[in-house]
Amino acid sequence: MSVPAVIIGSGNIGTDLMIKIGRSDAISLSAMVGVDSNSEGLALARNAGIPTTSRGIDGFLDMLEATETKIAFDASSATFHARHSHLLNQRGIRVVDLTPAAVGPLVVPHINLDQHLDAHNVNLITCGGQATIPIVSAISQVTAVHYAEIVASVSSRSAGPGTRANIDEFTQTTKRGIELVGRAREAKAIIILNPAEPPMLMRDTIFALTDIVDQSAIATSISKMVDAMKKYVPGYRLKQEVQFDKISDAPMLKNQNGEFVTGLKTTVFIEVEGAGDYLPVYAGNLDIMTSAALSTGERIAQQLLTQG
Repeated sequence: MSVPAVIIGSGNIGTDLMIKIGRSDAISLSAMVGVDSNSEGLALARNAGIPTTSRGIDGFLDMLEATETKIAFDASSATFHARHSHLLNQRGIRVVDLTPAAVGPLVVPHINLDQHLDAHNVNLITCGGQATIPIVSAISQVTAVHYAEIVASVSSRSAGPGTRANIDEFTQTTKRGIELVGRAREAKAIIILNPAEPPMLMRDTIFALTDIVDQSAIATSISKMVDAMKKYVPGYRLKQEVQFDKISDAPMLKNQNGEFVTGLKTTVFIEVEGAGDYLPVYAGNLDIMTSAALSTGERIAQQLLTQG
């Protein structure tokens, strides 16, 4: 038995998610929603026998009664998400937000989804957040992270209109996620759209500043986290060994007298290769979002089925 779900947004992310959901035993697609009647995503959905509308959320609400939809994946834009979520929640539909709107609690499936399974809306932060917050969290499991900084480098080709329109939301929401979910005291997030040809795979650099602790404990915690992430993002991997440097001028590490103290800087390099379902393999930044959405949606579906 599966739970009916709708995808709002028929662009690259929504279409890739549609293909992934097509292999799920927990979720079935009740509708595909877009705003461009000529979009490839809507065409593929129609060919697969999935009900579609090109009139956006209003078109879906007109067909809602016939769909028995319980879950909605919003892959549209942060600009429109608040209205979408309000209308869907009013009708008892749980929302998984793939935009950086951050209306609901910020979630990375492996780290904190269990805490928010009853939420009406969960936010999947950003592609950079899904890739880097697990690493910050892994370090936080060993010692307090005083400061974390991430740089997400993605192929310019994989950054569509939605990504480009939401750059400010990306940096703000990712920063919040690193602090709230990754448990860093302070954080900074940067995204780089790399125009290199051939297109590069998604690469993320994570810097974390902590007290001096056992480096092997941090490396082990990171390795375990990477293995856990691979379970739903197979292309997620360490690019090279974790690097450690002792530093004595870290502005985030001060004692009670305001004096700098020695700290440990951990540097982690992550690469994310896409599964190649609808998106090209270099678009790991988009694939990690659809993979996280599927994992989140299946957990919500299992909860709904259990509750009857």
